[in-house]
Amino acid sequence: MRFCPSLPKLLSVAMLGLFICEAQAAASSPAPDSLQPLLVTMNERLNIADQVALSKWDTRQPTQDTARETQVIANARKQALERKLDPDEVAELIAAQIEASKLVQYGLLAHWQAAGKAPDRPRPDLSTQVRPRLDQLQVRLLNEYSAFARYRTDPNCPAWLATARSRLIKDTLHGQALIRATGDLCITAQ
Repeated sequence: MRFCPSLPKLLSVAMLGLFICEAQAAASSPAPDSLQPLLVTMNERLNIADQVALSKWDTRQPTQDTARETQVIANARKQALERKLDPDEVAELIAAQIEASKLVQYGLLAHWQAAGKAPDRPRPDLSTQVRPRLDQLQVRLLNEYSAFARYRTDPNCPAWLATARSRLIKDTLHGQALIRATGDLCITAQ
């Protein structure tokens, strides 16, 4: 059997092509267009937590408001059914948003307590201005979640989420809260 001098070259080219194909398959696909709007809405909700904290500072109301949280989650369950979403998953999503918001509130209130004062800026009314905005955001959040939900199990979801989330973080407190708000957004195989 004679050795063909061009065979090593052909094998090298074939191997190189194989490695390129494997590398392209291993590279993560781009994030779906539905992720960024969802995260922006979650982040907007967290920024409203600053106003909630100011209101609670002024009125000395506790951060924990179990009755309101129960009402918000029950409303989200109804909205989930209207969108053909799993009510339990939506309840978990909204509960995560509430917990993240409380994280911001507790952090700000502790900071203001240590300083002996809260920032001097306008305070919208919690009942008539802030909560209606939160209710509107919840509708938007569920619509955006509905558009994103099918991507939750994609193996690239955690990478997409980390990249998109990092663009929104303005400080440590809100960053930790955004991590909490999005903590269960991706479903990864165990």
